[in-house]
Amino acid sequence: MTSAEIRKKFRAFFEHHGHTWVDSSSLVPDDPSVLLTTAGMQQFKKYYTGELDAQKDFGKKSTASIQKCFRTSDIDEVGDESHLTFFEMLGNFSFGGYWKEEAIKLGHKFITKEMGLKISYVSVFRGEHGVSEDKESEKIWKSLGVTDVRKEGMEDVFWGPTGTAGPCGPTTEVYVNSALRQAQGKLPTEVWNIVFNEFLCDGSRDALLKGEAKLKPLAVKGIDTGMGFERLAMVSQGVPNIFETDLFKPVLGQIVYPTLDTTQKSERVLADHVRGSVFLAVDGVRPSNKGTGYILRRLVRRAALHARKLTREDEGGGFQLGKDLIRDTAKSIISLYGGFYPELKKSEDTVLDVLNQEYKKFSEVFYAGLREFDRLHRSGSKHFGDMPTHGFEKILGNLSGKDAFHIYQSFGLPREVMRDICAERGIQFDDSGFDEEFKKHQEISRAGQEKKFGGHGLVLNTGELKAGNEEELKKVLRLHTATHLLQGALREVLGNEVHQAGSDITVERTRFDFSFPRKVTPEEIKKVEEIVNQKVKEDLPVGFKEMPKAEAEKIGALHFFKEKYPEKVKVYFVGKTLESAWSKEFCGGPHVTHTGVIGKFKILKEEAVGAGTRRIRATVE
Repeated sequence: MTSAEIRKKFRAFFEHHGHTWVDSSSLVPDDPSVLLTTAGMQQFKKYYTGELDAQKDFGKKSTASIQKCFRTSDIDEVGDESHLTFFEMLGNFSFGGYWKEEAIKLGHKFITKEMGLKISYVSVFRGEHGVSEDKESEKIWKSLGVTDVRKEGMEDVFWGPTGTAGPCGPTTEVYVNSALRQAQGKLPTEVWNIVFNEFLCDGSRDALLKGEAKLKPLAVKGIDTGMGFERLAMVSQGVPNIFETDLFKPVLGQIVYPTLDTTQKSERVLADHVRGSVFLAVDGVRPSNKGTGYILRRLVRRAALHARKLTREDEGGGFQLGKDLIRDTAKSIISLYGGFYPELKKSEDTVLDVLNQEYKKFSEVFYAGLREFDRLHRSGSKHFGDMPTHGFEKILGNLSGKDAFHIYQSFGLPREVMRDICAERGIQFDDSGFDEEFKKHQEISRAGQEKKFGGHGLVLNTGELKAGNEEELKKVLRLHTATHLLQGALREVLGNEVHQAGSDITVERTRFDFSFPRKVTPEEIKKVEEIVNQKVKEDLPVGFKEMPKAEAEKIGALHFFKEKYPEKVKVYFVGKTLESAWSKEFCGGPHVTHTGVIGKFKILKEEAVGAGTRRIRATVE
């Protein structure tokens, strides 16, 4: 069964069983407790906590989706049979609707009837840390003819909250094998995790396992399932590993360069990292040294190292072959996934440019850093062609933490890259020594920062806005005021049904969520961008006035409807007076004093992030 057939079968099955289909949300979630979307339930988190109503938003209490997900915890394992950074999660969800029996029966029916696979065994929660044993699930499975039911503890079959707190509960896991894989000596694979969300945890999963977090009953009990798409395809297609499924094989087939890596790990890492980079870039992430931007930078640079190995480039090659390999791999991924994710094809030129520019930056720091690497630990003789360094001097001994941090700070060669180079050359990397040097650097920097800003550390930290120095402060203030202009322009173009549904501002971009029932056209996006830039060109003054909340609402000041405001609020306005202002909103500030300093406003991406909710990412230049 092809991956395209599995997608169609999964959607049709759950729509037939009363679920509303919801498209994947962005890899960059609204949830501030996590950097990236790591599970299918994250876009539905507020429906479990009772903050949102599924019946109202979806017309039903049950949904299904194929969610884009991203995890970096096992990045060093990528290249084996099953580990990935970017992956897709098939899931069905219930918010106060059906419970254990129907969830298990739906899972059993889909696996055995729709997919034609045999369940090898299942696991259930044995009871631990004050939570009772899940006898009900065991009984249901056995009534369906699954006799191998294994009991496990909280560390294995209790899904913790995503981020620092949230919904959680015991799970039952489904393990499957195919006759072909079994003949190959392959063990059953966990393909589906059915979570019974019945608790709200006030801490992280680690805190829960240590007994440092507390559980209380969830406002809305619900079902949260996750089935790894790549693993399901692997079992369904009877191949020995995920890289031989049709989700990867066409991409790997395009990597035709000769390689010294007989284990094929470099081809697999390259395919995974470029695939992840493409999807991050499409969702508006740009390489940087912070947050999601750092994750993208790390992926591209690790991919660059493996591209260099695959193309046998030396310093004279100048990274051109590796750059071409990454470009060709990215184009292959866009072609393969563009049918299901049309935004990939629409953003192809932008994505390729993002990867190319980051590759170029890396090539500049790589050789400078590597020359310093060699200078510090040279053996005195060169070995060409007999080792995977491809023309660089053989290194003896260890790379000390002090030397590694010197290279990182002076030449910008990341720790992960140096660690990979050390592994490639058979020498040890001093992680603890690097951490010690990094900590010293942080303490020195913090002391300087506190001296510069009167002992306050961050210059700005409102939750929505953060800035660590004067330059960052200037940028986030420009972006913050631009966000107000953006909402005004959206309402002018799309109408007054547009209302803010959330926002987040970093030094790199603003992210603005708003309510709107349909797709926004490219022409409308262009018009919105033009209006914002016109207001910037007009150099309008920006001011604020404090007043009672009721009075602010009466004069039409916009506000975030899900937010609770005090009885006295600040209303920021763009224009000469509050009465004649083009834009006026409830806001705690701060802002620029006039729009002319904002600079050129540019919308990077517009997309749906849920039923009736759109998202815009934009920046200022």
